[in-house]
Amino acid sequence: MAFEQALKNIDNKLRVDEGCGSELDYVEQTSWILFLKYLDDLDKTRQLSAELSDEEYKPIIAEGYRWNDWAMPLDANGKYDISSALVGDDLIEFVNGKLFPYLRKFKETASDTHSIEYKIGVIFSDIHNRLQSGYNLRDVIEQVNELQFQTSEQKHELTYFYESRLNNMGNAGRNGGEYYTPRPLIRTIVNAVAPKIGETVYDGACGSCGFLCEAYNYMHKQVEKTADEEKLQTTTFYGKEVKPLAYIIANMNMILHGIESPNIIRTNTLTENLADVQEKDRFDCILANPPFGGKERAQVQQNFPIKTSETAYLFLQHFIKYLRAGGKAGIVIKNTFLSNTDNASVELRKKLLSECNLHTVLDLPSGVFQAGVKTVVLFFKKGEPTRKVWFYQLNLDRTLGKTNPLNENDLADFLKLQKDKVDSENSWSVNVADLNENYDLSVKNPNKVEVIDERTPEQIANEIKTLAEDSQRLLNEIIEML
Repeated sequence: MAFEQALKNIDNKLRVDEGCGSELDYVEQTSWILFLKYLDDLDKTRQLSAELSDEEYKPIIAEGYRWNDWAMPLDANGKYDISSALVGDDLIEFVNGKLFPYLRKFKETASDTHSIEYKIGVIFSDIHNRLQSGYNLRDVIEQVNELQFQTSEQKHELTYFYESRLNNMGNAGRNGGEYYTPRPLIRTIVNAVAPKIGETVYDGACGSCGFLCEAYNYMHKQVEKTADEEKLQTTTFYGKEVKPLAYIIANMNMILHGIESPNIIRTNTLTENLADVQEKDRFDCILANPPFGGKERAQVQQNFPIKTSETAYLFLQHFIKYLRAGGKAGIVIKNTFLSNTDNASVELRKKLLSECNLHTVLDLPSGVFQAGVKTVVLFFKKGEPTRKVWFYQLNLDRTLGKTNPLNENDLADFLKLQKDKVDSENSWSVNVADLNENYDLSVKNPNKVEVIDERTPEQIANEIKTLAEDSQRLLNEIIEML
């Protein structure tokens, strides 16, 4: 069965269940069921590999809780035994009363916090089965069972449709947009930062892990030997996320992209004291779209040298601190950061310009994000002060929105010019020495030609008179027809 049709069928079942009321619920519930199916396929793949090597293998999931024990029981011929499958209240009671409690125990029993066992425990400690009808759950399970994760082609196809569901979350309620950054923008940022194998990549506000997934896709093309892939799998990508739904989506997204045991930590990044950060904690590349507009309590603000309740400003301080000397970053932030005159904004701009080379600012139009907030992308390298900032203003001949989103072609000119910081109608450079005492970095395109109305007042008045006469004549014709 095609992935697209299977996921549509799943959504149709979730929509009629009283426990699921939004696109967020659909993604959440599909995710935990997909995750358990993935674990079953992973166990079978590892089991086969062990048998071929004449080695013993201990399955991740114990007998009685495996996919073919409760979700899709098999008969003696290996066929789905529908007569022995749990359904209705029996299925709900097993999932809520036995399966989830069993999976949550992995958090305490796993020997390594980086293992997939530990992540199972964390995920199922923070997520709940929302389906109230065991009949709907049975139908969803049967649809999920049709999906396979055993080849790279299958994973790629499922990833494509999973990403489309995350895109839909951007238009959903319950702040769904915070989990999704448009993929064309992410790919452009990754291409501009250009992470290389051997470098570490970090997102301290990873949401659905869009940046880390795209960085993996980008870096995977550089793989030349087994050791390269081993680095990508184990010691390259790191993320932190505070919200439970985003955490499970992040793990699922990374797994579908090919990272079997993602280094994603469930934590509030901003509660970390920056004074405690050591060199071993730092990263080579940071890619992120931190939440903005939120407010952090005074206790959290004490972890930062520049006190502010604005979460995006706290995250930017976090990223500067966590970036290794010579490290590269691409960070999305609200455009008002460039010009706000409050003390925190001014001090943070001063800190960024003095400790890092803010070499590029990409100014995005409204409509890139469904919330309609104007944003910019800051590209900087740590360890040298900024002398000159190259700006690129993305001017499009259309209005962006849900039915007319940003695409990669829109950003192709930026990527082309950004490499050599070429000036154009949409790009220009500013010397830091020329900035005012507030380090104002407002986007003011000196190359954009404004169309000036060269008509005289008399000409304008005559045109208005002509239009009025035409309107009156048309109105008289309509009256005569009536």
